Amino acid sequence: MEQAILRQAKEAKAAALQLALVATARKDKALKAMAGALWARRSFIIRENAKDVAAAAKAGLPGAMIDRLTLDEQRVRSMVDGILGVAKLKDPVGEILQTSRRPNGLRIEKIRVPMGVVAVIYEARPNVTADCAALCLKSGNAAILKGGKEAIHSNTAIYKVLKGALAGTKVPAGALQFIASTDRAAVTELLKLDPYVDLVIPRGGEGLIRFVAEHSRIPVVKHYKGVCHIYVSDKADLKMASDICFNAKVQRPGVCNAMEKMLVHAKVATKFLPSMVGRLRAAGVEIRGDEATRRVITDAKRATAQDWSEEYLGLVLTVKVVAGVRAAIDHVNTYGSRHSDAIVTRDTKEADAFLKGVDSACVYVNASTRFTDGGEFGLGAEIGISTDKLHVRGPMGLEGLTSYKYQIYGSGQVRP
Repeated sequence: MEQAILRQAKEAKAAALQLALVATARKDKALKAMAGALWARRSFIIRENAKDVAAAAKAGLPGAMIDRLTLDEQRVRSMVDGILGVAKLKDPVGEILQTSRRPNGLRIEKIRVPMGVVAVIYEARPNVTADCAALCLKSGNAAILKGGKEAIHSNTAIYKVLKGALAGTKVPAGALQFIASTDRAAVTELLKLDPYVDLVIPRGGEGLIRFVAEHSRIPVVKHYKGVCHIYVSDKADLKMASDICFNAKVQRPGVCNAMEKMLVHAKVATKFLPSMVGRLRAAGVEIRGDEATRRVITDAKRATAQDWSEEYLGLVLTVKVVAGVRAAIDHVNTYGSRHSDAIVTRDTKEADAFLKGVDSACVYVNASTRFTDGGEFGLGAEIGISTDKLHVRGPMGLEGLTSYKYQIYGSGQVRP
């Protein structure tokens, strides 16, 4: 296994140097071929996915995980549309970011270039295979994909279809690699290959991401978890607040941008919480609260210390009553994960304080946290949502998969 992964990394490195020279039109043609092949082979992909879904159900995996794992025609169509959407995006490679001319006549250009080889390690979402392959190709990067055991049949099928579609295009054959082993040791081996791999992006649970960050010799873009908050101010439109909180919690609870904590100003707690909690409970949400919340919602479960930093990825919500926006900001910065947090208020000064004070990748005013997504931000399919600050933050699209270099033009200058 060690030698096989080393060979794949070397092939990817060689292919990345060639792919950096491939013209945009040829990359887009390859992407369209990949999209067409996925749709043409959708029955095969769905059949293979059914094996994973059956195994997950037999193993007793949570419903939210099985939902993320499941593919049907609509979700395959979404994968196809995602690839076609990437093909339509502006190619970032070669963009001149800055130009300057020195007193000695040297012209210096700062230009966007591919990272090189990007390894993506992910768990139970097979659509990631297609999304990441497309984004890496468009941004001129070779990709090494390593999916989880829960989706091994689905990921293998998607990879075979995509790889087959690239035959006959101008994309180097080694630019798309897939590690089929489900052994955790395969991840450990991959993380040692810093001479060949330029960036690692783990996508999955906090345990996977911490494992990658702790064992990697390669730079890692991390997304630990999505502990997303919504603060309902005493200056909020409470009908708007109810709609936003309900959407953020219930629309798709098993994703990283769903609301996990709701903060409510003490002045509106008695008015807002009974109807809001009733609406949430009707949708199956379990409510846990601090003592102030439980004085209003007397049958809410008592929140533990762990609840405030927990990512549930399901129909559980922790509620806290706070004294004001400053207390809300302090709570978010103490217990949040720097992912996505929101305030609902009609007061612009209060909104501005929240925007400036909350240290998260995405901070909202009067909108659901569910919009933190590459597609919703106009970035096309995303390769992940970074809670880091270097070198990319928030939804990570094509630009996040690039670096830059300096090109210097002279006319015989020598340094005195």
